[in-house]
Amino acid sequence: MRRAGAVRETGGPVAEQTRRLVLGGATTGVVTRCRDFTRQALADWQWTRDQDAVDDVLLLVSEVVTNACLHAGGPRELVLRHAPGRLRVEVSDDNPEPPRRRVSGDRGRPGGHGLVVLERLARSWGAQPSGGAGVGKTVWLEVPGPGTDSARTPEQGPGPDPGRSTPRP
Repeated sequence: MRRAGAVRETGGPVAEQTRRLVLGGATTGVVTRCRDFTRQALADWQWTRDQDAVDDVLLLVSEVVTNACLHAGGPRELVLRHAPGRLRVEVSDDNPEPPRRRVSGDRGRPGGHGLVVLERLARSWGAQPSGGAGVGKTVWLEVPGPGTDSARTPEQGPGPDPGRSTPRP
């Protein structure tokens, strides 16, 4: 586990803190490992005063990591970026295909509901191609920090941020 240090403004509070968990495409036990890593980061960032916010973040991490395991051969890395008023979660994998909603079918069948969960709980989310020589993508989501307004801004709309994400079909 590698943790990046906090970036500080001169004489001011922490501007952003980043934590990275390198996974290397593992699939066995990776969801639990990512949840534990995220839970510890949230505790360090004093999110534990709002257990509902913690539970939402852990559910979202579970969804995006599980999707990387099921559809992309396993996540390469989990990155958490905490700044005042928000948390950004990024999960990178080796599959360049963006997440796609399943065609509406039997709602009683397991699976296929992860993007609905993202749309309902995250302030915004999307996918972007991996930079550099690597293939793959990074699926990201943002949630408001505890005690901040969780409403979407008009420019964010009901789903992914169109300026940074892959459009949904």
